[in-house]
This record gives sequence, structure tokens and C-alpha cells, in this order.
Amino acid sequence: MAGPGSELPSGPVAPMLLSWLTGLGAGMVFLSFMQKLLYPYFWDDFWYLLKVVHCGLRLEMYRLKGELVTVLDKFLMHVRKQPQKPFIIYEGDIYTYQDVDKRSSRVAHVFLNHSTLKRGDTVALLMSNEPDFIHVWFGLAKLGCVVAFLNSNIRYVSLLHCIRSCEPRALVVGADLLETIEEILPSLPADISVWAMKESVPQGIISLKEKLSTASDSQVPHSHHVASNLKTPYLYIFTSGTTGLPKAAVICQLQAMKSSAGLWAFGCTSNDIIYISLPLYHSAGSLLGIGGCIELGATCVLKKKFSASQFWNDCKKYNVTVFQYIGELCRYLCKQPKREGEKDHRVRLAVGNGIRSDVWREFLDRFGNIKMCELYGATEGNICFMNHTGKIGSVGRANFLHKLFFAFDLIKYDFQKDEPIRNEHSWCSRVKKVNAKNPFFGYAGNRKQTEKKLLCDVFKKGDVYFNTGDLMVQDQENFLYFWDRIGDTFRWKGENIATTEVADIVGMLDFIQDTNVYGVAVPDYEGKAGMASITLKPNMSLDLEKVYEQVVTFLPAYACPQFLRIQEKMETTGTFKLQKFRLVEEGFSPLKISDPLYFMDKLKKSYIPLTKEIYDQIVLGEIKL
Repeated sequence: MAGPGSELPSGPVAPMLLSWLTGLGAGMVFLSFMQKLLYPYFWDDFWYLLKVVHCGLRLEMYRLKGELVTVLDKFLMHVRKQPQKPFIIYEGDIYTYQDVDKRSSRVAHVFLNHSTLKRGDTVALLMSNEPDFIHVWFGLAKLGCVVAFLNSNIRYVSLLHCIRSCEPRALVVGADLLETIEEILPSLPADISVWAMKESVPQGIISLKEKLSTASDSQVPHSHHVASNLKTPYLYIFTSGTTGLPKAAVICQLQAMKSSAGLWAFGCTSNDIIYISLPLYHSAGSLLGIGGCIELGATCVLKKKFSASQFWNDCKKYNVTVFQYIGELCRYLCKQPKREGEKDHRVRLAVGNGIRSDVWREFLDRFGNIKMCELYGATEGNICFMNHTGKIGSVGRANFLHKLFFAFDLIKYDFQKDEPIRNEHSWCSRVKKVNAKNPFFGYAGNRKQTEKKLLCDVFKKGDVYFNTGDLMVQDQENFLYFWDRIGDTFRWKGENIATTEVADIVGMLDFIQDTNVYGVAVPDYEGKAGMASITLKPNMSLDLEKVYEQVVTFLPAYACPQFLRIQEKMETTGTFKLQKFRLVEEGFSPLKISDPLYFMDKLKKSYIPLTKEIYDQIVLGEIKL
């Protein structure tokens, strides 16, 4: 029973309160409706921003405490907390966090006891996807060495260039790639020691595998790898960039830490099992993939090479929940014959880049409700985008919240002149800006190429901007879409290909006068296939078998031109650059082109005439490129 002074509201108060609550509820409903109408992605953007802020605050807290935490430090934390948890699963074998720690310590002790390597020295690593890639990487990191990841597909001139450009004190090579190094061994600088992950090795090469069998697996003193500055080099990762031979992009400790947070930002957890079939010499496989697993304390299923026929069997066998992709990978999966139970798996997320909208839709329809987490970023870039809304085809959203932390803008671009459009004052519209929050660390041993990636005096004297080399499209909802590479590169089989590098190799043949390399669109393929337009020297004839032999010997398979076009003379621009725009537009169709056309035939080991019949078979997918 209510006592004195505790009477319930009566009279006009109750209706007023009810009216006020009703008005408040209606106002909230109206505001919610207006928010969804005018800012439909506000909460998606807001929660994504919170994750970005959380990541930044965590790094700042480490700094204020005087703790400069690196990816290696994170790995060693997990070794202490969960030593028996599987870290890597490879061809059915399980390597726990403790196993990887001990094996990598053995690598470190071998170099401590049998070499003159010291903190800050560079070591080049040429190895396929295998656990020893990670063992050597972490072992050298424990010594404070900078590791340069070499592309396992390149040979001869390109490989020599990469090794020389990063100036390593040592080179470590996997057993299956030893022949590749033997081909260039006499041309290597004399002060580089070569180590092979093989018992029996030729003269001039040291067996790392033999020495590992007797090495200690005790902890390496922390003083060898303690970070004094997060902006010191950690890795060199080679990128074809926009011109010439591959360049060693400098990856500092801070960049590696930021990249390792990518899987976490998309919603991955320590309970996830992450499938990595992308090459570890690329930043996607190493920084985002392996680094991401370490950030989470998760398990990685590592594949030597991607196999479309084995993919879903592997996912079911190892209970995979997340996989990394490039657009080509998803297209290959969609091209596989249909079978029962294709949605019977535990995969919930896919993280990667380069998937076309039509492949994206087909993939979801066929394989179930998998969240595709598309992202955009360059190895050496100072900005990235992440599609946190699931908008099909987009790489992310350019919202005002994002710009608070990542300063960027787009510029207009002239296709035909192959250059940014400038006004009468020589200014162009906004581009990605380099600043203290988002620095560009450049390329190792290549000041000239570092300067080429920067645009200076864009809006005012002394300003500096980073040029991504990519063409982007922004829609009315501020979603961004990757459109194409610009300049002297194109993308094929998930790799950026520098046209000048290919042209230099083709142009070495004594009967060729000029070579103009570019990419052409092929129906149902991601990126563009390589095509070389050639002019012959006077009184010289074309030897198609020699052209074939030249490109397969000196170029990676993905960089070999699929098509040849023989021209009488080369067209140039007003600045005397080789004209590519019209050639790209005309493609490889014998119906549009009167010049002789040829197609790369791997069975005949030669280029053969590109007839209408062969062209139709390529377009219909009956001939695979």
C-alpha cells in the first residue's frame, strides 16, 4: 500500500507524459527514417571508423608506454600464451606456435654462428609457399635483419636486378628454386653468401638445411631485434610499380603492424581458420595473411599453390572459415564443374581484391552467403580502402569520416595523353596527399623511382602527393571502384606487369626494331592479356619460334605476351612516347586489325597466326589463356 506522499501521477500529468513519450518515439522514428534515407551507410561507416580509431589508439598506447611492439613481438606473445595452438597447417602437417618459434630460432642461431650478419643487414629470400618461408623470415627478423621477398616466378635479368637493387649480404633459396639461382650464380655480387634449404648443394652454395639439424632452438636475445623506431625498414617487397624492372618497396615496422590489423578490421577472430594460397612474396599473403593470423592468434592453412579443384575439399577438411582471394581465384572457382553440396562448408568471409561484379554475384549465388571483403591498397602506398558495407563491386567508401584519418582525393585523367588533366594554371584536381600520418617510404636503393611516384608542385609550390597509378571511379553514394591501371602497366593473373620490362626483353632479339607492349581486354578474364606490337629491322624477317623462346626464357609466365601485332611503323604521341591508346582500343580482333596478328601456342612452342577461328575460340572460352 502506498504511504503518504507516494501517490501515483493523476490529473493532467499522466496524459502529458504519455503525449511527450509518444512525441519522442515519433521523433526517433522520423530521425531513423531520415538517417536511412539521407545517410543509409552512416552506422556502417561509424563502426568501421571506431575500429580504425581503436587500432590507432592501441599503437599510441604502446608508444606512450615506451613499448614499440612489432609483428614479431606479437608472434612471441602468442608463443607464450598458446604454445600448442596450431599456427600453420601445411599439406596435412601441423606446426604449432611453439614449433614455428623453435624452428625460426634455429635459423637465427645458424646465421649467428656461421655468418657475419648483423642487425640491419638485408637478406634476400627466394622461396615458394612453405613453412620454411616463415621460419626463415622470422629467424632473420629475430636477428634484426631486413628480409627482401623475391618473386619466385622471375628469372635471369629481372632476378639479378632485384637481388642487386636491395643489396643483400646473403640470399636464402628454397630447394625447388635452387636451379633458378644456379643459372645466375656466376653473375651474383661476390660478397653475397648463398644458402639453400637442401642437404646436397653445388659448390659455392651453403646448405642451410644441414646446419639447422644441429642448431640450437633456444630463445634469441631480445636485444637483437628490439625496435628502436617503428619507421625502420622491416621488409622489402618487390612491386612492378608503373615503369621498368621490379622495385623494392620499403615496408617499415609500422606499415606491417597496420597491415596485420586488416583481417581483424573485417571481423575475423582468433577462432578463425584462414586459408592462404596467395604467394607469400606479395604483401597480401605475407602482411595481411600471415601478419593477420598473428594479430588474431589464429590458425593458417597454407597452400603451396592455389588449386581450384582442391579448394573446397581443403575448406571442408580443415574447417576453413576465412580465405584470401584475388579476382582470378574466384573466377576459377566459378568455372569449375558444378557438384552437390557446394554450400556445405563453414566459410563465412573472403578477403581480397580484384573481383568483378558479375563474378562476385555468381560466386555468392553458387557457394552461399559468404561476406566478400574487398579492399584496395598498393604495397608501397600510403592509403587503403576497405569495403565494410558489402556493396558489390566496390573497394570502399569515400565518406567524410574516412577522410578524417586518410587524406585523399581523385584527379581527372586523360586516356589519350596518358597523363593527369591540368588547368590553365597547371594545377590538377585533388590527388592523394603524402603527409606525416600517411607517409610514403619509397623504394630500396632506387631514389629515381621513388621520386617518380611523387607528384610535386600540384596546387602550390612545395606540396607533395603520392601517385597510386590506378584509375578509380566514384559513384553518387561515394562508393569507389577500381577501374584500371594507368601508365606503363597492366594487370594479368593477379600480377602487375610493367610494359617496359617486357618490351626490353622482346627488343633484345636482333631482328626487332621497336616494341610497344600493352594490355588488351579478353572476355570473362580479370585484367588484361599482354600484347606486343612489333616493327622489324630493314631486310630482316620475323622468327616466331625465337620470339617464343625469348619470352618464356626471360619472363615469368604471366608476363609473356599472349598476342603479337606486326606493324610497319610505330605511332608516337606529341611527346614522342609510343602511342598505346588506339592499340588498346583495337584489341586483338583480326576483324578490326589489318596488320598480321599472332597467338602464343604453348603446345607448338611458337607464336602462330591468329585466325578468326582461333579468335572466336578464345572469346568463347574454348581456348584458355
